[in-house]
Amino acid sequence: MINKRLLIKNLLAHNDENSFYDKKLRLDLSNQEGKAKFLKHVCSLSNTNPKNNAFLVIGVRDDDNEIVGVDFFDDSKIQNLVNAYLDNPPIIAYENIPFPHLHQKKVVGLVSIRPKNDFSICSLKKNIWKYYGGTVFMREGSVSKPKVFDIEIKSINEEVVKTIEKHSRNTIKYTLDNVFEFIENNHNYQPKYEVFKEYFVLCWAGKKKHVNGKNLYSRVNIELINEQVKLFYSNYDEVEIEIEENNFKILEYVHLGLEKDFKYYPLEKVRIEFRNNMAYEITSEVVFEPPKFDKKTLYHFYNINNSIFEKMKNNERLNTDEKESLLNLPSLYLICYLNGFKKALKLLEEVKPYLKKYSLQAYQRQKEKIRILRKLRYN
Repeated sequence: MINKRLLIKNLLAHNDENSFYDKKLRLDLSNQEGKAKFLKHVCSLSNTNPKNNAFLVIGVRDDDNEIVGVDFFDDSKIQNLVNAYLDNPPIIAYENIPFPHLHQKKVVGLVSIRPKNDFSICSLKKNIWKYYGGTVFMREGSVSKPKVFDIEIKSINEEVVKTIEKHSRNTIKYTLDNVFEFIENNHNYQPKYEVFKEYFVLCWAGKKKHVNGKNLYSRVNIELINEQVKLFYSNYDEVEIEIEENNFKILEYVHLGLEKDFKYYPLEKVRIEFRNNMAYEITSEVVFEPPKFDKKTLYHFYNINNSIFEKMKNNERLNTDEKESLLNLPSLYLICYLNGFKKALKLLEEVKPYLKKYSLQAYQRQKEKIRILRKLRYN
């Protein structure tokens, strides 16, 4: 089994960006330009590497290879984006890899692009941003470029990538070191470990509380130690954990409401199934049912929050009540959008930089609400 942290180190140490891997400071899939650039890289890396894995590393500075990290990204439906826009799409996986020197909230994103068995050429299925449908991208050194060709794609990186992956295999020492590292980093949140199939080591931690007859955990952190992959991380939302002989199940809740009337709503079920062939599979199902509220009540709070937003735009000081309302502003905009207020989505996106200036806690909650929307869009 490959230790993904070692793999990233070996990729960065092997060479600069080349025809089998690329590195980016950040990945933005919230707009057409960001999606288009991501699809271009996936397409070009897939076409240039028909017989071996290719990689995109997120959270690394381009000029000096400094690992600075990015926010945890748990979009398990990212394959849907690739399938929607690419013909003959490759199988891809996005994984969150923790590094000891990074803040606990930061990870390095690793996009793995697997080779296609039929060696078919990957191309854009339809127009996106400034790229036209039918375009084929290839790597020339460290650059992804559109190409027109009618010859067979040759594999030039197969042996190099195999060597890098071989040098990134896990060992008992790495496994034990990383278990102790996890326990030390999460000592305030009751860290535990589970072993599945006498092989897989999974560590998890969370702040436990009893709500409506259920044990829920906040500040949840779940890592598969064998591969050094962070499987789940949440700042605020509560999680229910169920452990079976071959499965680790997660039911994530979101805390939504108006003023002081907040409730827990199930968002997503995630199951990690460990198999006898030393493989595992992660499946997820969105189970969210949007809460419904009286429209007159919503308009009342909607207008209050809009006035607070205007004050922030004008760089005005907020009073005590407004500062308190600010913490619930992201939740209010999300609820309004789910109840038919279409403009609320744009406001939820636009308020982000202002929240960062006025309240870091409200800013973090805004990012959590955007994450929820990202999950719902695919369903």
